Amino acid sequence: MKIAGFTIIRNAIKYDYPVVEAITSILKLCDKFYVGVGKSDDNTRNLISAINSEKIKIIDTIWDDDLRQGGKILSIETNKVFDLIPNDFDWCFYIQSDECVHENDLNKIQEVMEIYKDDNLVDGLLFEYKHFYGHYNYIGIGSGWYKNEIRIIKNNKKIRSYKDAQGFRMIDDKKLRVKKTGAFIYHYGWVKPPEAQQAKQKSFHKMWHNDDWIKNNIPDKNNFDYDNGDILEKYNGTHPAIFETRIKNAQWNFIYNKGKAKINIKYKILFFIEKLIGWRIGENKNYKL
Repeated sequence: MKIAGFTIIRNAIKYDYPVVEAITSILKLCDKFYVGVGKSDDNTRNLISAINSEKIKIIDTIWDDDLRQGGKILSIETNKVFDLIPNDFDWCFYIQSDECVHENDLNKIQEVMEIYKDDNLVDGLLFEYKHFYGHYNYIGIGSGWYKNEIRIIKNNKKIRSYKDAQGFRMIDDKKLRVKKTGAFIYHYGWVKPPEAQQAKQKSFHKMWHNDDWIKNNIPDKNNFDYDNGDILEKYNGTHPAIFETRIKNAQWNFIYNKGKAKINIKYKILFFIEKLIGWRIGENKNYKL
């Protein structure tokens, strides 16, 4: 069984993306790891080159900054890298630059890939998510956070990165047939120093909206206001070991104040129903289990 890892990244240093941790967290499972590095305003390429592994293969790309349609540039760049993975790989493990896999889950993931490698009825493998917000000791639990997503796919080029690269579908828009891995993706996209988070918001939304929208919707200030967040709960579990240094060096403070969170009544009702019956009304499942 041959496994290729792949991801895309641009301006990792400027916007404090933990892309090195993301790649390193699954590198043990991969025979090769393909990194699409977009032309950046910082030393992102050198950052990736410095990863001490012969498995890393850098693909230099140029992102189309004029493409502002639902984050489509992210799926275009993801597909660009996926299409360059040779056909002799069985599985392709996609990880985003702000995600991480816990070392305790690696053997479990390996076993599931072995089981379904030759099963033609399985297109991909599904992960559960832990979405961290504000700091490393809070996770988002409201209905605004997706609960599951595909991160491992068969090396079938009819599979395409979908919309803003959150997941995958077939080229004819059919949902992928997937099996659960029983493993988690640790998502850290909303855990950054407030100044880096604010800078990221201004840059990130340019992939969806024009300058006027950004001017009217993204506050012109230096620090991101985490108090306007979602329904959170305290996280008491462990983090991937690769994140220990980042957690130790986190110098900003965030204490969740439920009273400050701007959550509308409908959202609160949906969350209450989910907690009561264990089912999320209207959940978007981008896959067939």
